[in-house]
Amino acid sequence: MQQRRFIPFSEVKNQRAIVVDSAHANGIILSHWKGTPTPDAIKADTSAAIVLNALRLNLPELELPYVTANHFDIDGFVGVWALLYPELALENEELLRQMALIGDFRELDLNHPLAGEALKLVCWINARERALFYKPFEADEMEEKEAAQCVQKFRYFLREFEAVLRNPDWEKGAWEDEVASVLLGYRDMYKPETRITRHPELGLVIIETPHPVHYYALFSRTHGFDIVLSCFGGNKYELEYKYTTWVDIASRPTLPRLSLAPLATRLNELETSGHPWTADAITETGPLLRLNGDTLTRSETYESPTERKIFTSSIPLQELKQEVVFYFKQAYRSIAPKYNWSWKEVKALNE
Repeated sequence: MQQRRFIPFSEVKNQRAIVVDSAHANGIILSHWKGTPTPDAIKADTSAAIVLNALRLNLPELELPYVTANHFDIDGFVGVWALLYPELALENEELLRQMALIGDFRELDLNHPLAGEALKLVCWINARERALFYKPFEADEMEEKEAAQCVQKFRYFLREFEAVLRNPDWEKGAWEDEVASVLLGYRDMYKPETRITRHPELGLVIIETPHPVHYYALFSRTHGFDIVLSCFGGNKYELEYKYTTWVDIASRPTLPRLSLAPLATRLNELETSGHPWTADAITETGPLLRLNGDTLTRSETYESPTERKIFTSSIPLQELKQEVVFYFKQAYRSIAPKYNWSWKEVKALNE
């Protein structure tokens, strides 16, 4: 089997490589990004699953000695690591697939027998990333951007991951606090005080729960949905397009992202708290509609709702829900779900 090594993304222009969770003209691309030429036979929801499918099929395209990615996240890391350690990756295939789902889509499902172990590994990466390097999207504010900065993360985690994979409890001190937070929130998601309302024709799920919880817990109730309206106690609301609509997922058709700006305008007509409703651009990885959203950095937007201040709205809960459902019913009334919306199509619809 081909021995591979990781190279910085900047080197791929001179050295043909396997490009994971990214895109480059001088590479074999294994990515779920929109429009990337991933072979149909190995398509999957996450980039890591695409890599694992390719390894399982032993695709001849994998006979390249170099692997790269232009950013560090859990899905991309798992894909890169699997290509460097293919035999061990295939031995732990389902565990790695769960890691990518939790890390990228935040869809924790503790009914899966390996989800608990995957959660420990994901939270270990999160903890070490924060302690030793920089948070996701913080490189946006740095002189040296993510494609260059992430190399140090890859080198560290590619070196350390196998030991933690074999014995997660060896690093329990790193992951236990975040795992505990997730599990407490997960329990809250199944309490009687939490109410879930699903609108499958819109891809919208409404979650009413007393207080903010970790994303891995919050999105545990959102499998198969792409828009989440979170309604916390005290008229605190956030609306979000999940990352599932930034990429091409293979498991189901989706509706395209539509601008949240007109909905923000409507809510501002109703809002009397003094705080403005703002909406992120649809090209953001997880665009938020919320009060005072324009005060958040990209890094703060990526953090769980428990880590940011959510302002109290003057709009009553029932009215807010009605406005959101009405907006999406009108917006999607002549659009049918399909696979693989291109950014060109999405932008054309939003014009």
